[in-house]
Amino acid sequence: MRIAVPNKGRLHDPAMDLLERAGLHVVDGADRKLYADTVDPDVTLLFARASDIPEYVSDGAADAGITGLDQVAEAAPGNVEELLDLEYGRCRLVLAAPEDGDIRAVPDLEGRTVATEFPHITRGFFDERAVTPEIVEVSGATELTPHVGMADAIVDITSTGTTLAVNRLEIVEEVLASSARLFVREDVLEDSKVRQVTTALRSVLDAEGRRYIMMNVPEDRLEEVEDVIPGMGGPTVMDIAGRDAVAVHAVVDEDRIFETISDLKAEGASDVLVTEIERLVE
Repeated sequence: MRIAVPNKGRLHDPAMDLLERAGLHVVDGADRKLYADTVDPDVTLLFARASDIPEYVSDGAADAGITGLDQVAEAAPGNVEELLDLEYGRCRLVLAAPEDGDIRAVPDLEGRTVATEFPHITRGFFDERAVTPEIVEVSGATELTPHVGMADAIVDITSTGTTLAVNRLEIVEEVLASSARLFVREDVLEDSKVRQVTTALRSVLDAEGRRYIMMNVPEDRLEEVEDVIPGMGGPTVMDIAGRDAVAVHAVVDEDRIFETISDLKAEGASDVLVTEIERLVE
């Protein structure tokens, strides 16, 4: 199985970190290499430009790929399926226009000019709204085009909106919300190795924001403690030899840990231990 991964940029390091945490450790250093083997002899990483990954997967050079939803939506390969939202690299593709101009809504762009690095997505966006601007494809510095007379508005990627504000552009409407995703070719959807890799990656994502909490609880306070724990289903309860107490283990959302520990102590729990979870297979 070949997995195409961005070779650089903001999606590269998080992708490699996620694969490492999922157990797909790179055997050799990946710097300046096209391929990298992993500890799984059946899985190889292929490094490519984020924008080329949908085509690599579609054409069979790779079986799966990690790249932004915006890149896949722009390439629009007909034989690629999304399996996972990897929950990083979040950004928005937006329609923006000069803040001191006369464009305030999508219909204002009828017969006008829009510059973008995403012509396919942009055409689809305007087609859905029955508006027909001229679409000008550019390869960079999109936010400058309204100021040099190339376009009346742009469709471009933004994460914080800072670059738009610096260039005196304001958002007219959101076109697409994007993040890094795991995609595979349709003909390998049921492949056992694809399922194995997907499960491994999902287990890392499911573990994020969760903590494993362990404690000792007097037997006569068990019911009260169970009511306090806001975890996944019921806790695991185990007898402690020679004591009138039980060991209680549970998975709790990280943002509930502080108040949960306070409530548990009030109900008689002791020896409370909280630890991180590397992977969680539900």
